Amino acid sequence: MVKPFPLSASPQVMDLTALRAVLSDLRGRILPSRFEKAQQPDAHGLQLGFRTLKGMVWLELSWQAELARLVQIPPPRREGSGSTLAQQIQHSLKQLALVSLMQDGFERVVRFGFAPRPGAEIQRWLVLELMGRHSNLMLLDEQERVIALGRQVRDHQSRVRPISTGDPYLPPPPLQGIHPSTQESFERWQERLMLLPVPLGDALRQSYQGISPALARQLAHDDPEVSKQRLNQSVQELSEPEWRALHSRWHSWLRQLEDEHFQLRIDRAGRYQVWSGEEGANPEAEEPLSLRLGRHYRDQLERRQLEQIARELRQSLDHWREREERQLAEQLLKLKETEQATALQHQADALLCLSEPKRTQIDEAQKLYRRARKLRRAVPQLEERERHHQQRLQLIEGSDGFLEDLLTASWDEALERVGRLKELKQELEELLQPRQRSKRTGSPQRRDGSPEPLELRSPAGLTIQVGRNHRQNDWISLRQARPGDLWFHAQECPGSHVVLKASTGLAGEADLELAADLAALFSRARRNRRVPVVMVPVEQLQRIAGAGPGTVRHRGGAVRWAEPERAEQRLSAGELLA
Repeated sequence: MVKPFPLSASPQVMDLTALRAVLSDLRGRILPSRFEKAQQPDAHGLQLGFRTLKGMVWLELSWQAELARLVQIPPPRREGSGSTLAQQIQHSLKQLALVSLMQDGFERVVRFGFAPRPGAEIQRWLVLELMGRHSNLMLLDEQERVIALGRQVRDHQSRVRPISTGDPYLPPPPLQGIHPSTQESFERWQERLMLLPVPLGDALRQSYQGISPALARQLAHDDPEVSKQRLNQSVQELSEPEWRALHSRWHSWLRQLEDEHFQLRIDRAGRYQVWSGEEGANPEAEEPLSLRLGRHYRDQLERRQLEQIARELRQSLDHWREREERQLAEQLLKLKETEQATALQHQADALLCLSEPKRTQIDEAQKLYRRARKLRRAVPQLEERERHHQQRLQLIEGSDGFLEDLLTASWDEALERVGRLKELKQELEELLQPRQRSKRTGSPQRRDGSPEPLELRSPAGLTIQVGRNHRQNDWISLRQARPGDLWFHAQECPGSHVVLKASTGLAGEADLELAADLAALFSRARRNRRVPVVMVPVEQLQRIAGAGPGTVRHRGGAVRWAEPERAEQRLSAGELLA
């Protein structure tokens, strides 16, 4: 069983400072630019493509409550262009240019202005509000009436600011606190923060606008542990040197904010910072800040999604395993009871062998005979049920191995692993609870297209296929295999089927070694230094009747000793991908 693990920390929320840094980076690169494409990949996000003199630039606008953001992203996959919101924006912004990118004060509200050409009157506004659970996206006409929006806000949802299509746009309520300013003296700044005997973190956020938990942590100290301790410390307990050091960092932040002097740093824990505690020249970055931040958020979200799906799948596997073990124990107990049949037969014989059996004794003997016959007739059915539950437990055990493989395959893209986990989850639901699934969906889902196993390239250029779930195992071993292909599997151990396509060319020793190493790596024995792996011509494979997909038996074959670490090193180095 795969050991449970906690979800990683939530990605850092985009605050005012990070938003200012992104806007500063984008203005010099996308103003002006021609709008070309809108697509909505999920319910709380929009992707916009703009054509500049240097090529396409894609932005992601998200009003997700936990992680509202504006970032640049690499060219995305084509998905979500048919959503109502994407179609409305595509139609409204067609043949318009992005000519304005505005953000006022310390509000996390961005206004994208669109006009037929630079210098012309703005005809459309796209407003992105990054305000936690109140985040939203609105498309406005030239009179600033709402044409489309990310989510409707009804009267019962907000008494302050309900929003629907056709309403005039109203800005969000003003922020609490005052604007931070470099003109404020140290004494007045300190006095304002010491007004109430509260922790420093609370004092910063309550007194000034634009202070997020992340920014407060960055202002307090560079060391995360020292920063956490200081933010939890009462303002009454801070020493004069600590106040002076905090004020110095405060002024450094404000000056860099005013001068738009930003640089992105990301630590190992996934926390990022767009300003420096020590002012100086910005190092040249290989990519724009907004694109680096977009990649960071994508990686963080994909990892969270991977962990979430893995946790759900693990819970399902544990539930299914417990159910099958319980039902198997029940069948074994009933099978044990059938051993009483012979004893019951002897009891009945003894009653009928009496010299003058009474009527009641004859009736009792008949009952014993019937019960013995019933127990004997039940044996084949109980043995079949026992095999059924054993096979399902083997299926679950193999799925545990697939899950562990996908979680530890750091050489593979997170998004690719997310897709494979979803496929495995759907497969198991269809195999282990088909009745419940058909009730929910109306009928079992049909799978479009063929399975897509992992395909790698051997030293001689031959294709090596690796199954990452049960159906892929079945497909590469029994459906796609051709005479001459070689099948590999860790001996007496759940794991992936590996097929070396030796039917297309001559396989050398290096090819056989790699295929065996891969079979060891993609098995439950992957942590062992050396693993015995069975190598069998595919002609000697045979499907086991009544068993789940990917369950085979074989005749003969040879055993090779494999080293999973060798295969893992080559995968991590990117040497094997076909």
